[in-house]
Amino acid sequence: MQVPLLINEFLHRAARLYATKTAIVDGEKRFTYARYQERANRLSNALQSLGVKKGDRVCILSPNSHFFLESIYGTSQIGAILVPLNFRLAPEDHEYILNHARVKVVLVDREQTATIDEIRPRLPTVEHWITACQPDHEPAPEGWQDWEALLQTASADAPATPEIDENDVVSINYTSGTTARPKGVMLTHRGLYLNAYNLIAHLGVNHDDVELWTLPMFHCNGWGGVYALTGVGGTHVVLRAIDGEDIWTLIERERVTFACMAPAVLRTVLDHSDPSKHEITTTPRFVVAGAPPPSAFIERLEKELGWDFIEIYGLTETSPLLTVSRPDHNTAKEDWPRRSRAGVQGLGVELVLLDDEGNEVPRDDRSVGEVCARSNVVFAGYWEQPEETAKAIRDGYFHTGDLGVWDETRSIHIVDRKKDVIISGGENISSPEIEDALFQHPAVLECAVIGVPHDKWGETPKALVVLRPGAEATEDELIAFCRDRLAHFKCPTSIEFPPELPRTATGKLQKYRLREQFWGDRRKVN
Repeated sequence: MQVPLLINEFLHRAARLYATKTAIVDGEKRFTYARYQERANRLSNALQSLGVKKGDRVCILSPNSHFFLESIYGTSQIGAILVPLNFRLAPEDHEYILNHARVKVVLVDREQTATIDEIRPRLPTVEHWITACQPDHEPAPEGWQDWEALLQTASADAPATPEIDENDVVSINYTSGTTARPKGVMLTHRGLYLNAYNLIAHLGVNHDDVELWTLPMFHCNGWGGVYALTGVGGTHVVLRAIDGEDIWTLIERERVTFACMAPAVLRTVLDHSDPSKHEITTTPRFVVAGAPPPSAFIERLEKELGWDFIEIYGLTETSPLLTVSRPDHNTAKEDWPRRSRAGVQGLGVELVLLDDEGNEVPRDDRSVGEVCARSNVVFAGYWEQPEETAKAIRDGYFHTGDLGVWDETRSIHIVDRKKDVIISGGENISSPEIEDALFQHPAVLECAVIGVPHDKWGETPKALVVLRPGAEATEDELIAFCRDRLAHFKCPTSIEFPPELPRTATGKLQKYRLREQFWGDRRKVN
């Protein structure tokens, strides 16, 4: 017997088995799983009444909210394709994505309606404009239909469901734009379903988990956690905006056991001014995704707070989990540096590290190769960009663009993005290695290292450093600090101190924006 792997079943199961259990906590609002299913059904039926059919694109532009969670199943149940938008993008970026995906219906948080109104005349495919208001009693702006009013007119019964295949597209997630125009990543039922099982297996997601949503839900639908946590009947605790005090308060009040976050958010948790005033009765598991944090972060998290740390690695194109790093037979719990590695491949994931000629590099923890993946969690391609898809998936593997080393146990350490490697005088220099050294200085809060033009060496490392509030450090001091810890050719030759660094909504450094300041019209080619 072969039954399609459809992510809709995750909510259906939870609503049947855990109807009265709390599914969502969003501020003062609480929804059971029965209510979650009912609201998803109403949204599905409302969209169908507006003419939405299988394959039509529906966008959601919202911070984390119960509305966002409803949109995920409200669209997939009827075969519509969800297009989650990054609410931090400029209106021009939204215009590009909405037109590129030919979106039919926009679901927009009340705070974002002005952004969409600004580009509304240039969105020819959009037919319906729906807004979610917080609080509910606020009237919808002119030209917008109220989400709650729309749901009240729709049936709570299960919607008429078209025939859906496990290889059908669930969502088109546009990449975070760290290097260029975002591309639309097509994620399927099958890929997201199997990724959810990987999260359950490797991160221990279970029925008793209470997950705090610090990661933006638009990012790969919250790194797949929506499906895994819903499937086992856990509780979603919504955090609308990142605030250190709010995070600690919710961990205490809701007895949070699990959270997935970017390194910048982890820093907010660790640097909270007075955690002692909060009585934490759980031992949360903190999963960090994105750029690997310094090993000192892991040590602080587990030693000072007594919480558990798990590092994972993946991309939007891989649904996302490819690897996981946590204590096992190869890694002692106190081995902090190895704990900050990307780790070993997940179930059903085959990874290789290839050189420029396509040969597998030695597993000596020194030879650098591009991380390439083969798995059912790999995306179906870029929306209407077959040439870009062919560049990314070739010879049976998805080429991530990330460079790493691996050891005899196949544990991977990401050393840089392929486009971020600094080539100085013929030497390849890893920017994260320099950043790790700078992070050891007590005055450094954040840093980014890039290559900048140099007449003699072609390019040399430059550090952009954000200092901790009240801390002081000079350029010469930090360069000397690096020279005590690294080979001299790897050390930055100059340092600047900007007030902040450009990041995506998920905490990734946008190094291309930093490089633009120094390279001008000259294109950096590695």
